[in-house]
Amino acid sequence: MRVASVMRVDEETVMRGGRVAVVGGSIAGCAIATAVARAGAGEVVVLERTRGRLQDRGVGLCIHNERGAELGASGALPAGIAAHPLERRRWVVRDDAHGPGGRVVWEQPFPFRSYHWGLLWHGLRESVPDSVVYRQGETVTGAEGAGGSGADVRLAGGSVERYDLVVGADGYRSVVRAALCPDSRPEYAGYVCWRGNFDAALLTGLGPVADAFPEAVTTVCFAGGSCVIYRIPGPDGPRVNWVLYAAPPQDGSLRLDDPTSFPPGGLTPALALQLAALVDREFPPYWGRALALTGPADTFVQPIYDMETPRAAAGRLLLAGDAASVVRPHNTSGAAKALQDATALADGWRGCGTFEELLRGYQETRGAAGRDLVALARRLGRAQVERTPAWASMNGAEMAAWWRGQLGGSPGIGGRAMNP
Repeated sequence: MRVASVMRVDEETVMRGGRVAVVGGSIAGCAIATAVARAGAGEVVVLERTRGRLQDRGVGLCIHNERGAELGASGALPAGIAAHPLERRRWVVRDDAHGPGGRVVWEQPFPFRSYHWGLLWHGLRESVPDSVVYRQGETVTGAEGAGGSGADVRLAGGSVERYDLVVGADGYRSVVRAALCPDSRPEYAGYVCWRGNFDAALLTGLGPVADAFPEAVTTVCFAGGSCVIYRIPGPDGPRVNWVLYAAPPQDGSLRLDDPTSFPPGGLTPALALQLAALVDREFPPYWGRALALTGPADTFVQPIYDMETPRAAAGRLLLAGDAASVVRPHNTSGAAKALQDATALADGWRGCGTFEELLRGYQETRGAAGRDLVALARRLGRAQVERTPAWASMNGAEMAAWWRGQLGGSPGIGGRAMNP
């Protein structure tokens, strides 16, 4: 029998010199590690299970301009990371009388910047202080509070390491969340998300509709779903990113009882045919041809899930990013929320005298923020996928009222400003 080795922390260790483990080294993990190291943690260790190149993940994401400014001022969003400015969102329906680009039923402001996941991660990783130990290829199999004096993480090799604080930044399959909130699991929303991206230069062969595209987000609307299309920066030049929400494939090829996906390059021929048939049936011809420019290696599909937790922190365990709350992508808030979590933790670290005070304050602020985002994204999902309106018959005023109904009093999508 293997005897677990335990690296112990003096129970009298004060917060200013605390030892922190960050489980997960992607966007949330890098931001958390940087934040607590700069705030005064004595030792910060990142435990990232992936051995390969995280920056190869090519999906797009957006951050609201106001959130970006706040996060830039706090230091959570480093300057110089490639971003593409977006200004407006155009809601389009198929209407052959209006040409291959379809008919615009509504246009609204969209003050966001789009990012390439890998480039954003790379910028955050480069900003992690040299004092942080980033251990890649290190799988954490479990976490456990240790009587209030610390917390343990169990590694795949059998060893156990003790820290003053363990932060779960390990996504929707979080092992830290399993320890802190064992009854909280992602729940299937009833539909799926197809994703893809392609070289923006390929649009030049599709006709003049592309002229209106660079600063616009186009949402193709159809009964039972919608597709969001926008540009993102890429490692080798601009790319077009798209996210299509629709009912799940009917051939049983996807597991819907547990979060899963066909990763880029893993799309089966049967699934590819289903996607092509959906696009051909529902999309204006121009946008259907645009999505067809996506290669199989850049296309994947995943069921949509969401989850809220009763607490984001307790004992010496704390959750950040998707580990704390899984929000449907409609809200366009995932990256901003993760960086806000890091900012809140750093602010708490500087202002609190004990770990107990730190975690209590984090729970009060970030727990509520996560629940609000989950609730808003559920309303957006119902309106834009599950219970779609008769978009083609609506005018601008009706679309604006429909949009306000989804917000339910929220000021907009993209997340909220942090509390002082």
